[in-house]
Amino acid sequence: MWSGNGQALFTAECSHKFHFHCISSSVRHGNLVCPICRAVWKELPFQGPLPAADANNGTARVNPLDWPLDDRQQRQQQRVSGARRRSRADSVTRQWQLPVYRSLNGGGVFDDDEQLDLQPENVVQSQDDVDAMVVGSVGITTYTAFPAMEESVAQEEFAILIHLKAPSSPAPATSRRAPVDLVCVLDVSWSMAGTKLALLKRAVGFVIRTLGPSDRLSVVTFSSAARRLFPLKRMTEAGRQRALQKVNSLVADGGTNIADALKKATRVMEDRWERNPVCSIVLLSDGRDTYSVPAPLGGGQTDYSVLVPSSLLPGGAAQHVQVHAFGFGADHDSPAMHSIAEMSGGTFSFIDAAGSIQDAFAQCIGGLLSVVAQELRLSVECDDDGVLLSSLISGGYASHVDGDGRGGFIDVGDLYADEERDFLVTVRVPAARGESALITPSCTYRNTVTMETRSQTLQPAEVVMATMSRSSPALVASPSRLAASPPPRRRSVRPTWSFPGRH
Repeated sequence: MWSGNGQALFTAECSHKFHFHCISSSVRHGNLVCPICRAVWKELPFQGPLPAADANNGTARVNPLDWPLDDRQQRQQQRVSGARRRSRADSVTRQWQLPVYRSLNGGGVFDDDEQLDLQPENVVQSQDDVDAMVVGSVGITTYTAFPAMEESVAQEEFAILIHLKAPSSPAPATSRRAPVDLVCVLDVSWSMAGTKLALLKRAVGFVIRTLGPSDRLSVVTFSSAARRLFPLKRMTEAGRQRALQKVNSLVADGGTNIADALKKATRVMEDRWERNPVCSIVLLSDGRDTYSVPAPLGGGQTDYSVLVPSSLLPGGAAQHVQVHAFGFGADHDSPAMHSIAEMSGGTFSFIDAAGSIQDAFAQCIGGLLSVVAQELRLSVECDDDGVLLSSLISGGYASHVDGDGRGGFIDVGDLYADEERDFLVTVRVPAARGESALITPSCTYRNTVTMETRSQTLQPAEVVMATMSRSSPALVASPSRLAASPPPRRRSVRPTWSFPGRH
């Protein structure tokens, strides 16, 4: 909604537009429904005086029905004296003065996230706390295709399996983990009406009750257009109750605009004042985007990249924010949801039965609440002269082999507690005698609890060069970790997690 030389327009949450002065007059007389489609409005045009905090920039004030109206003003005053406050000169400059409007979308910038808990339950207070929380480091193990090779015979592609294992979760007695920023993107189109919507509300309610007071949640709903139901709010007892009220008030209507929903959810993450260590977007839809995906030309493949904001892609401002997509029912667009998850580094899950929504959400949230390592990079360096790296079979994870073949890396990203990953490396081994050191694997990552950057290096993987015939048992692959391991691939489903009940 903008003002200029003409008349200001008000765009309602049902996407219908009206002259601001006309519709605000109607609202003053008690008409709280859309004159066109009769949808009940929760966001109303407001003609009161402009709040002092917004007098200079004219931004629309946020008026969540269940949150105090001055919530953001109080936090802004607290932040003025904070050491980490940045200048808002760019965000307060506006080309036009906006009409006053109370909107949950908060104007053009979603910077109204609730302040983080200054002393959360998982803050490290002493070295004893560190020792209690840090259960171990990421483990690295190598398995060679054969324990020995025929001496004086070169191998062009000798296979080595690198096995990663994440440390366990912190001890239950510490009750400490990395807090989460989560945006749930929910389809409320007409096809979700009835039982589907009821089950969705119950599943999101489970998520709300699972999150702790240091975690923050925002909900974006979409049908023909997307809207933010409420900003990132801490899930304290009061925050949970207010969030449940908002979610339980949802109604289903309209089409399916996934692109607009992901755009808003990404802005929530990008515009945050403060950031929890772990962040993610969870998307659920039972249909196909009917607004943004172009029809393929000449029988070609559909371009689903239009659904994913560019900032979520590698190199973007929100590249570390993964989208975990859930396709619900037989009519959802499986290729689209899979593409969204793959491009953002997230996972895709298919929910075939209505009653499985909560279980699927439980697995996903359980994983997010147990992230123990972030931004993990596995590096491989060749040791002996003549040993060259042929390939890194990373199964969808970004990888690179140096031009001289002497090294490379795989960007693994996040690891959950006790999660295991396998990667296959092939090297060229020159003809030699005695023992040959092939590769030295190492990894660097950030511990999500202590926020320290850690590194782990393994002893070189070696192979013995021996005099033997080609029928020697040492040259025959035995049932080993290498033989039994499936081809590496990017994680697509979550492990099963259990949750303690809340009392």
